[in-house]
Amino acid sequence: MSIDVEEHETASPHGATPGVAPTWTGRFRRWAVRDLPPDKLLPDTQPAYVASWIYVFGALTLAAFAVVVLSGAVLAIKGPAWWHVSSAGLFVNSVHLWGTELFFFFMVIHLWGKFFMAAWRGRRKATWITGVLAFVTSIATAFTGYLSQQNFDSEWIGTQAKDGINATGAGAFWNVLDFGQMLLWHVLLLPLVVSIFVGIHVLLVRRRGVVPPFDDSAGAEPAQAEPAGTAS
Repeated sequence: MSIDVEEHETASPHGATPGVAPTWTGRFRRWAVRDLPPDKLLPDTQPAYVASWIYVFGALTLAAFAVVVLSGAVLAIKGPAWWHVSSAGLFVNSVHLWGTELFFFFMVIHLWGKFFMAAWRGRRKATWITGVLAFVTSIATAFTGYLSQQNFDSEWIGTQAKDGINATGAGAFWNVLDFGQMLLWHVLLLPLVVSIFVGIHVLLVRRRGVVPPFDDSAGAEPAQAEPAGTAS
């Protein structure tokens, strides 16, 4: 079998051959390198206005989310009833609960802080939208967690929520009295959606950068040169 040496010799340094349609992997690689270069994805410096507690609460939200996921993974491995019969299970369940409480506390502060800072300025609407979607999906995840406790608390929550869910028509596929269904929503589907929104949100923050403060003298945000290749 012969090999076209000239075609390989004329290949560009980036791996694309002139006159040959690039594969989807090549197009994805070029898009990723263009919009998320290493100096943006893993920066070693930040603007001075990033030294704000609002951004600290954003980082704390990510840390709390990691604690929730890790403690939840341990609970999933040991089983949903483990914390009822084991002191170690009760400790891990408490870590999971308080990690969730701190997650929402940090997220709400970050969300409202960014709202009053008008964080969607400078073509950052997608960053704001993904943050809001992560917050809304997290609420549904928390409710399915309360329904998965296997105690009288979860029984009361489920029976009280049943009529309201059925009134919306969602009861046709969302049965809050079905423990197995709520457990799978809580440990698999909804956390996956939250993780996707959080990941996209962080990548968009890296791509667009954090929103600059308003210019008090002009009543608008400072002008910033848009990096090349970042058009939406």
